[in-house]
Amino acid sequence: MESPAFPITPLLPAIGESLAAHPRLVLEAPPGAGKTTQVPLALLDAPWLEGRKIVMLEPRRVAARSAATFMARQRGEEAGATVGYRIRFENKVSARTRIEVVTEGILTRMIQDDPLLEGVGALLFDEFHERHLAADLGLALALDVQAQLREDLRLVAMSATLDGERLARFLDAPRLSSQGRAHPVEVAHFPARRDESLEAQARRAVEQALARHPGDVLVFLPGQREIARLGAALDAAALPAGVEVLALHGDLPVEQQSRVLQPAPDGRRRVVLATNVAESSVTLPGVRVVIDSGLAREPRFDPSSGFSRLDAVAISQASADQRAGRAGRVAEGWAWRLWPESQRLEAQRRAEIGQVELAGLALELAAWGSDALRFVDPPPPGALAAARELLQRLGALSDAGGVTARGRRMLALGTHPRLAAMLLAARDPREQALAADVAALVEARDPLRSRSDALAERWRALAAFRGGRMPADASRPALAAIDAAARQWRGRLRCEAGPPAQVEAHALGDLLAHAFPDRIAARHPADPLRYQLANGRAARLFEDSALRGEPWLVASELRQPPRGDALLLRAAPLDEARLRADFADRFAEHEGAVWDADKRALVARRQTRFDRIVLDSRPAGRVDPAQAADALTEAVRELGLEALPWSEGLRQWQARVASLRAWMPELGLPEVTDAALLATLDDWLRPAFAGKTRLDALAEDALGQALKSLLEWDARQRLDRLAPARIAVPSGMERRVDYALDPQGLPRPPVLAVKLQELFGLADTPRIADGRVPLLLHLLSPGGKPLQVTADLRSFWDRTYPEVRKEMKGRYPKHPWPDDPWSATATHRAKPRGT
Repeated sequence: MESPAFPITPLLPAIGESLAAHPRLVLEAPPGAGKTTQVPLALLDAPWLEGRKIVMLEPRRVAARSAATFMARQRGEEAGATVGYRIRFENKVSARTRIEVVTEGILTRMIQDDPLLEGVGALLFDEFHERHLAADLGLALALDVQAQLREDLRLVAMSATLDGERLARFLDAPRLSSQGRAHPVEVAHFPARRDESLEAQARRAVEQALARHPGDVLVFLPGQREIARLGAALDAAALPAGVEVLALHGDLPVEQQSRVLQPAPDGRRRVVLATNVAESSVTLPGVRVVIDSGLAREPRFDPSSGFSRLDAVAISQASADQRAGRAGRVAEGWAWRLWPESQRLEAQRRAEIGQVELAGLALELAAWGSDALRFVDPPPPGALAAARELLQRLGALSDAGGVTARGRRMLALGTHPRLAAMLLAARDPREQALAADVAALVEARDPLRSRSDALAERWRALAAFRGGRMPADASRPALAAIDAAARQWRGRLRCEAGPPAQVEAHALGDLLAHAFPDRIAARHPADPLRYQLANGRAARLFEDSALRGEPWLVASELRQPPRGDALLLRAAPLDEARLRADFADRFAEHEGAVWDADKRALVARRQTRFDRIVLDSRPAGRVDPAQAADALTEAVRELGLEALPWSEGLRQWQARVASLRAWMPELGLPEVTDAALLATLDDWLRPAFAGKTRLDALAEDALGQALKSLLEWDARQRLDRLAPARIAVPSGMERRVDYALDPQGLPRPPVLAVKLQELFGLADTPRIADGRVPLLLHLLSPGGKPLQVTADLRSFWDRTYPEVRKEMKGRYPKHPWPDDPWSATATHRAKPRGT
């Protein structure tokens, strides 16, 4: 197959020359430039490669398979010859393979199993801007290998929209940029009607796009649920004859994915409903119109609750630009955005390492034997501490933090530590087969349309599907996908037993407890819907729960509302005898001080517990002061940080640290969000309770000292210099700077509220954080009323001040309103002295 010309082709020699002279490279290339498929092929004969293998990482299975297949065809071969790929549950490589395209988690296993990476000469990190956790870990491990063992190993970070300058600084690497191949794309915002759902708005947009513009239509939606809804709406709509509606997401069978990625053989128009798998690394031929919901479903983690969830979140501006660019690959195109034009997006996608559960990362670090890896963005200490606590519960880490033999077996399974622990806990082949079913059910989307909270109902639907019966409220494609995944897990476990046709009610929970030991729950003695969790928190069943009355449960899904108990969304009952046999060391007698929520005081109790579940409690005399600090810390863990004597000044300090951490990540400041503080109470708060037996004995100044102990002395000095609480203004006075965080914990623009007269003579907006961040000026009248909000003082003096002066001069005649504010004397008084 003759290679077509790509925009990146003229840059290929420079890429090879750069890697010959320097072991690292940052390559920026827009969508359509050809970096994914042309760079690996161009490097195959590089002298420095010495005939070794190139491994390229792709963030998604669809992209990995597509890229490898395209490169193989360019060489006139099938995938698995010179070019192959490895993804989860699928392997197309051979002894001849020299370019291996893998998904991100595969590389971690390769490095852990062979730190020398023998036979590998270069690692290419494609679409690094997506900042998946596995890619960040893979790069950190690769940098350690390069620094300690393999100076000749080449590392290339590639992307269309990454922050290349920052990454090049971090890697100490050259930076090359390629031109793209893009036709003009006209971007417009397609307004929603009042109370209109996303699917209804998207359907109208598709109908109008097909009527107004040529070519295929690509619709970006957050997930499979939205794809199914819009697909059903379009099936019911009056689309032009011959238009075909197709879905594209990572869980589709390979044949369906391949069909979408190839041109329609009969030339018919297509509407492709895709998740963000279509955002990068794959090419959809014929697309001329992109309809973008502006949403993606991404994992989010709350360290204060320990619960993970997939949330539909707004995409970044870089992702929006990349999505729009898909409309301009073959000719001029159109991009319609389904969010208001006034909505502002973040510039870049936030790194996944700061937003997800980190148990897998913590286990990889323990297995590597070092925490001193260089991450582009370091993992948040609060989330990392919570992950290590979970791993100790799972038996993957010792009390000293080292990886155990069980932990290494869990790593070898290549899945989340929770599921790995469950798969290893099966006692015999029959239980192994059931564990494979449970793993497949936990990982999959819900196969039932009903709201039942019983995991057993999902398993019974799966068993019925295998027996040729189809439950009325179940999805056949979903059950087929779960059955296939369970079969793959049985193969991974080398389990020769077939899946059971029926099991006892508690069998699922007995296995699931090994995946979620922190979510084992005992029924409250006075409330049949309320349960106490092993992690010390509480949860509730729905009123119509199928699990009502069960003495023991284990939850696979929980939802933590802003206040109150968690909601048990999906769970399975447990057999207490099996629980006592499998977790004998978790049942213990304990005597000491505990927090009594009703009395709001410490009391001495003798308790029988399973983890933090109190099974029996009796009075035990007086409170031991030596145990009081532990108990008071646990009380704050239960009540929340609001139980502490916060002041406005301390909240401002917290916002200053969090803001500066975001603005200048190179400073390495600790995470101080409420979630992170709750996760690290033992480190900073427990010492402050020494000698105290009451919660209200902790004063505001003591809380302040405890919080500020999180920063070393030099970090405190940098905080005061780079994110000051007050700054001097031209009038000679110091004025307060207000800091605040948005609901996602990101810093809002810092605000300086100051009377306009105090800034006379100042040309430019004051900046903090070493000049990186302008203050948002709230300019006030002499009476302290708001006049203008601006981040561009120079523009205000030039354009707005004359109008303000005209209006205010009569209202405040005793205050200066000079014609020329540039040369006037700043003052906080009614008149400058001497006038």
